[in-house]
Amino acid sequence: MQNPSAAPILLASSSRYRQGLLDRFLDEYQMVAPDIDESAAEHEDPLALAARLARQKAEAVSSMHRAALVIGADQLAVLGDKVLGKPGNHQKAVEQLLAASGQSVSFLTAVCVLDSVSRRRYEHIDKTTVRFRQFDRRLADAYLRHDEPYDCAGSFRIEGAGFVLFESVITDDPTALIGLPMIWLAGTLQELGYLVA
Repeated sequence: MQNPSAAPILLASSSRYRQGLLDRFLDEYQMVAPDIDESAAEHEDPLALAARLARQKAEAVSSMHRAALVIGADQLAVLGDKVLGKPGNHQKAVEQLLAASGQSVSFLTAVCVLDSVSRRRYEHIDKTTVRFRQFDRRLADAYLRHDEPYDCAGSFRIEGAGFVLFESVITDDPTALIGLPMIWLAGTLQELGYLVA
């Protein structure tokens, strides 16, 4: 589904989840892990942070590959005014899930498509709201041992069994929760001449 005359596509990420999404419809692309500082600036709100990180990831990879189309992305999970990072271990994941029990968590998925030649940027942010059902530590423990989502912001994987924790999901693009808003991305790539029938 790719235009063979178009510049190569680079995914500025090492995420296997984003790789799985791109594999659904792109025949050829490369993954290049960006090397950036992902710390928030002082008083930077989550929406601005997600957009900046997606842009910086794309720019970092673009600076090393001057003839490519680069896709940068970042996702933040926000509970109240707190950004939930990747838990990294079981105990922190339990704490995240119990804090989310009965609450709504916003997932902000930002993407930046950067044309390395023209320096034009195409940017988008998807907001997905996940309402968690009320649950106790036993369900949190059981779920985490099943899916082991310790590398996922929010401590769950929608493409796994994460739905057992949910009451509802409100979104314009269900793929955004996995890590890339593919409806927007596919439309943008098509407009740029990358997707052909």
